[in-house]
Amino acid sequence: QSVSQSVSLSLYAISLTGLFSVDTPLLHLLLFSSLISAVDPIAVLVVFEEVRVNQILYITVFGESLLNDAVTVVLYNVFNAFAQIGSSNILPVDIISGFVSFFVVGLGGVVIGLIWSVITSFTTRYTQHVQVLEPLIIFAMAYASYLTAEMVHLSGILAIVFCGITMKQYIIGNVSKNSQTTIRYALKMLSSSCETVIFMFLGLSTVSAEHMWDTAFVSLTIFFCLVYRTIGVVLQTFFINKLRLIKLNTIDQFILAYGGLRGAIAYVFVTTTIVVIYFTVFFQVSSTVVVCQHFSTENVSICDRDRNVKFIKLIEPLC
Repeated sequence: QSVSQSVSLSLYAISLTGLFSVDTPLLHLLLFSSLISAVDPIAVLVVFEEVRVNQILYITVFGESLLNDAVTVVLYNVFNAFAQIGSSNILPVDIISGFVSFFVVGLGGVVIGLIWSVITSFTTRYTQHVQVLEPLIIFAMAYASYLTAEMVHLSGILAIVFCGITMKQYIIGNVSKNSQTTIRYALKMLSSSCETVIFMFLGLSTVSAEHMWDTAFVSLTIFFCLVYRTIGVVLQTFFINKLRLIKLNTIDQFILAYGGLRGAIAYVFVTTTIVVIYFTVFFQVSSTVVVCQHFSTENVSICDRDRNVKFIKLIEPLC
């Protein structure tokens, strides 16, 4: 999120020179930056599977996407509320309230997800005689965690993510093998279908709606996204490596910075980020294979690759 806010502040500083043809108040730029802060590296993860990068890099990229999307939703809602109030009407208490709600919404969603995962785990202990309903029960209760969180204005994404992660540890011993297979492939099918539909709408919105174009604004946004993403990765890994047993090397850091795509979550909110999405998804994904092979990222063993496959099958449907 610090990367996206740096982008907005840089754009605001340049807007003061009168370079942009549109009016760009700081609050609107902060709202815009919250839109493009969500990373969507599913396409990069597919490439990682093909070139078989090391497991730490694989999990780091996926974990960033998983939690970043939820934080982005909360951040967007906060800035959107500020925009509706108006910058001239925002009081210090509103800023404090927004800061507090950021944590309340996130942690509240986590708690609701954990509660529903416990309920589901206990329920599946008594479904041996109705195995045909086991997948339906799990799907319904996981979705219920999302709906419950949204109804009380908490983070539905964090709720369903932590519900799924926690459920996996317990229901695997409660449901039958056939139910496990059904759940795994049904979620895989649903996730692939939803991803396809999202990008189909992305393509349709490109040609079916009128878009205001500002070459300087678009170009500088892409430039700042690349620059600050790189700076953010380098600075964070510098401090994190001091605490890690397995450190992220320079090549890993470059791949992390290069793989910061924008996609589904950004598109859900507003279609004016289409150019950024197209550039990061199509240009960067198409060149990720070349980048990985050129820098000869450390290959994983067959055992590690199997763990990667199991990991992606477990969590991919949740994002």
